[in-house]
Amino acid sequence: MNLASLIFWAIFVLPLVGFLIWVMRQDKKKGSIGLIVLVLVVVLGIVYMYARSPDL
Repeated sequence: MNLASLIFWAIFVLPLVGFLIWVMRQDKKKGSIGLIVLVLVVVLGIVYMYARSPDL
């Protein structure tokens, strides 16, 4: 990863994921389902990012 993508992750993705985790933990009924979906979306996004990377 280059510096621009690290800055993007540090400024946008990590705080957003942290905020979404906090919001989903507030919902006692369906919070665990939301956390599972969030983890899947983040993992799939990372896999897609590396699969589409021209460096490989």
